[in-house]
Amino acid sequence: MVIQVSKRAGGVEYAIRDVILKANEVEKKGKKILSLNIGDPGKYDFDTPYHIKESLKKAIDEGHNYYASSEGVKELREAIAEKEKRVNGVDIDAANVLTTTGISEGILFLTAAFLNPGDEILLPGPCYPPYIAYSKFFDGKPVTYRTIESKDWAPDVEDLEKKISKRTRVLVVINPNNPCGAVYSKSDLTKILDVAASHDLPVVVDEIYDGIVYDGAFQSTAALAKDVPIIGLNGFSKTYLMTGWRLGYMYMRDPKGKLASVWDGIQRLSRIRLCANTPEQWAAVNALRGPQDHISETVNKLRKRRDLSYKRLNEIPGISSAKPGGAFYIFPKIEAIKKWRSDAEFTTELLNETGVLVVNGSGFDPTYGKDHFRIVFLPQENVLNEAYDKIEEFMKRRA
Repeated sequence: MVIQVSKRAGGVEYAIRDVILKANEVEKKGKKILSLNIGDPGKYDFDTPYHIKESLKKAIDEGHNYYASSEGVKELREAIAEKEKRVNGVDIDAANVLTTTGISEGILFLTAAFLNPGDEILLPGPCYPPYIAYSKFFDGKPVTYRTIESKDWAPDVEDLEKKISKRTRVLVVINPNNPCGAVYSKSDLTKILDVAASHDLPVVVDEIYDGIVYDGAFQSTAALAKDVPIIGLNGFSKTYLMTGWRLGYMYMRDPKGKLASVWDGIQRLSRIRLCANTPEQWAAVNALRGPQDHISETVNKLRKRRDLSYKRLNEIPGISSAKPGGAFYIFPKIEAIKKWRSDAEFTTELLNETGVLVVNGSGFDPTYGKDHFRIVFLPQENVLNEAYDKIEEFMKRRA
């Protein structure tokens, strides 16, 4: 008898990495792959700052090779609280900070702690896929609110409020946004917090790209919150170029103690998985307190690639795109989608014919992500231009 996988595990999808399976098959046939699918700076011409790497070596040599406490190394949690105050204007107590194995583990913890079967989580549409996948994994219901493409993917606060039901447990804000690169205005964030307050909802704020913003200053949602209970998610993968280290953090800001039970559940989950990587936590202290010069250098380099991508994509017949304000993603619309049955078919044909690997938009939300695709503009300009040339030729052949 064939033993079947559980419905829970068998239903998990993650479009960003699932497309690699197709790319591997195409590569076996001898076609060069131009990978524009995963937001990993370390795969391109970015590297973890030297002083952070040296700090990791030092931590290992000094013997920090033991299990840390489940909530994280005390010195790191204090450095995180300092960073949130200094950079984002958020007042938090280090006792309410928890280190995680990447931000993905934080998403797992919060969906597990918030959702009972049938409970709803309100997410921006489109959004980072693990929010949808983990919500379903724990038998919850992910509900996406509209973001407005013509307004550079700004949140539709009216639609957000309409989506709130008796089963809604928590509201999520991803800013800057993955996959759209949207950076939300202070006005929109204030409106979202007002809606959350009026419906007595806690807000999860995912600010992993807080240091990668191109036009104007970043406004933290948590810094604007007054009495609204907040759980913040952040980490070291993007701004600090430490993707493979898998180190993140989450924090609670809860003036009236409404999240005490949920936070206790999150801490319980942290204990059962033991701890995040100990020597990396010691190195991360120096990442936060040491030189920060690499951030502006990274942003300046990426701004040029953002501008190139925006220009080139909007010159391609049958493609259009809003301009991302942060992160390193652009989310073009397939204006000529009628030539394909779906955005997934579009990206598969593009891969098979050209070797350009992108992610289908419906993988980020079947409602608000469909008829789009996500491009990572981390590669150097010559690689991006080669990819855009191939996309342009591909679209002209379909004209």
